[in-house]
Amino acid sequence: MELVRAQDLTKTYGTGATAVPALKGVSFSIEKGAFVSFIGPSGSGKTTLLNLMGCLDRPTGGRLAVAGIEVGAFGSKDGARFRGRHIGFIFQSFNLIPVLTVFENVEYPLVMVQDVPAATRSGRILGLLESVGMSDQQKKFPDQLSGGQKQRVAIARALVTHPELVLADEPTANLDRDTAHTIIQLMKRIRDELGTTFVFSTHDARIIDQAEGIFRIEDGKLQPDGNRGGSHHG
Repeated sequence: MELVRAQDLTKTYGTGATAVPALKGVSFSIEKGAFVSFIGPSGSGKTTLLNLMGCLDRPTGGRLAVAGIEVGAFGSKDGARFRGRHIGFIFQSFNLIPVLTVFENVEYPLVMVQDVPAATRSGRILGLLESVGMSDQQKKFPDQLSGGQKQRVAIARALVTHPELVLADEPTANLDRDTAHTIIQLMKRIRDELGTTFVFSTHDARIIDQAEGIFRIEDGKLQPDGNRGGSHHG
């Protein structure tokens, strides 16, 4: 089943003489339960694509559907609501909230977005912390954790809303080799257990080796040679 479909997606920043085209007519689809990566040099359009799929930004042209819903036309309010229910994010800088404990960081999206009762929240959070190997650290604050531990917490936080799609922007960039390997395996295991779709934007060969589909993007366009296991139209 298809989870994401893009048709002739364009994104231009600025207008007139200062206009910078970030995406130039990109079309692709991603199946439910996929583990795929967008790769390409800095400035190629990878992060722009993730932001569009995550409803953090709107396309200038073309069509974009996530979970069967046209998200390209969403205003910021609808985009935020959709994001809260369907999409999880993992960032290279972890983006944990320093004044919240590990438990509270994972709980945060449930409090902010989804009206999940406290009793239900607690069990869900503890289960996820267990599955990412962080249940014994739940009372710690982010500055007491290693990079790998922070990324585990970030993964738990991304998954706590039971999203269909997790978007991971350079999630291993700040991790050493062994930690990165562990984190990638953890995400794969979660995908296998929960059927979550993972889409990466990365330069990291370790993720690229593990990805089941690759979309190579250069200068705002998908390159036909680089699509291993993902389907790419035109």
